[in-house]
Amino acid sequence: MTKNVKPRNGGRILIDALIAHGVEMAFCVPGESYLAALDALHDSKDKIKLIVCRQEGGAAYMADAYGKLTGKPGICFVTRGPGATNASVGVHTAFQDSTPMILFIGQVARDQVEREAFQEIDFRRMYGPMVKWVAEIDDAHRIPELVSQAFHRAVNGRPGPVVLALPEDMLTDVVEVGDAEHYKVSRAHPGEEDMASFRPMLAKAQRPLVILGGGGWDAEAVADIRIFAEANNLPIGCAFRCQDLYDNTLPNYVGDVGIGINPKLAQRIRESDLLIAVGARLGEMTTSGYTLIDIPVPAQKLVHVHASAEELGRVYQAALPINSGMAAFARAVRKMGPVDHKAWDNWTVGARADYLENIKHGTIPGSLQMGDIMAWLRERLPADAILTNGAGNYATWSHRFYQYRKYRSQLGPTNGSMGYGVPAAVAAKLAAPERIVVSFNGDGCFMMNGQELATAVQYGANAVFLVINNGMYGTIRMHQEKTYPGRVSGTELHNPDFVALGKAYGAHAELVEKTAEFAPAFERALAAGRPALLELRLDPEAITPKASLTDLREAALKAQKA
Repeated sequence: MTKNVKPRNGGRILIDALIAHGVEMAFCVPGESYLAALDALHDSKDKIKLIVCRQEGGAAYMADAYGKLTGKPGICFVTRGPGATNASVGVHTAFQDSTPMILFIGQVARDQVEREAFQEIDFRRMYGPMVKWVAEIDDAHRIPELVSQAFHRAVNGRPGPVVLALPEDMLTDVVEVGDAEHYKVSRAHPGEEDMASFRPMLAKAQRPLVILGGGGWDAEAVADIRIFAEANNLPIGCAFRCQDLYDNTLPNYVGDVGIGINPKLAQRIRESDLLIAVGARLGEMTTSGYTLIDIPVPAQKLVHVHASAEELGRVYQAALPINSGMAAFARAVRKMGPVDHKAWDNWTVGARADYLENIKHGTIPGSLQMGDIMAWLRERLPADAILTNGAGNYATWSHRFYQYRKYRSQLGPTNGSMGYGVPAAVAAKLAAPERIVVSFNGDGCFMMNGQELATAVQYGANAVFLVINNGMYGTIRMHQEKTYPGRVSGTELHNPDFVALGKAYGAHAELVEKTAEFAPAFERALAAGRPALLELRLDPEAITPKASLTDLREAALKAQKA
């Protein structure tokens, strides 16, 4: 701790603590409950860039995206009550996505607690199930201590969100206290006995398969895993919305293991005799509703590598559980001598062929062919371009038909949260202004946080925002037609003029109705020198890459009659 400090109020101590921990950017919706912190930020504009957002959910999503992109905790400030409840969507996303994040919430004054004061919520009870830690700072002397703890908890072990509540009167207290030092990252390492067990298991395999996922990765870890995979000619799959952990153009990449998994890849997972899960929790999305891997003892011999000891054995009993950070494990297997992989060379080649066949696109109803557009984007965008998305059937196009080549080029919520694509793109462009950022959004998804386009304009976050408009909540409509064919309820949307809306926010905006119109419109969007919105009118019948609404309805009706 630094000594001989001058008296400071809690708000100043807090912001000095963030500076000490290397914070360069924070996202917020302002509130009177943390005015002292906002005032301190006024004097720290040269050190912390404060991004003022339009809704707390958007601010929290930006913090999550920043955490994903940088590996450092994304910082978000919101006010109590409504602000905190709005922000909870981003906290839940960070929790399930294993993203380091710290949410600071203004709180009622300490002498008003337990009276149901204006906007009062007990944040320990509210956030307890979906954060690594939640606390309330009741004494300004403890700000450096508890903020330091928040950073350490957010980044170490399984990364995740932390919540700190800030009573407004605590922030105005003037005290003398020193500042803590920058947080330290500590990762578990695989033991010698772990690696001594792992190598012979790999050598004995006939049909091994690797699944990469989760948080805690960095560029070096990704590079080391690639060396390991290539040396042993292993097939590499990536968990849901973690496709940027392995270059999709390389011969070892065999596809994403998530929603809409290639049935041939799913079958290979079932048939695998050695499943190596590195970082992935093996949750519902990765296991196709826990059907690909038996609970609690998998039919496949399972090696499960995870940064959190609590995760190992939580659902699946691994033959070899390894408590390790991603970088440490990747470094260990890179250094490990390769095994004889002749037994599975054809297995890997076949899995790759299945993947390449799966990304071929056919024709969908209407004059706008998303498959052709994705094929063009694959060729046009540089390897370091960042693609963001929320949740919806539209995301299938960027998931299945784009090839991610560089670490941290995909930002999507593994918890399936709508409204993520716009704020994530804003954060990505602010954090990496030199990179092209393309935001994929369905019409319903865009309407949830499209107002953050105003934030993009305000701060010059010149991303390209695609609004894929089919006039409905497409994913739910798809399930509706499969289960209750012809009974449309709660899924229709009456949308605004997205082009006019984009222009109203100050963005460049165009309508794209035909495939041939997309490429020149996209180039104009990139050259606009400001955020750009392209509305892509998609035929409502084009509900999936392989099936129309009518196809789904007719199949469901036929099944009902059978």
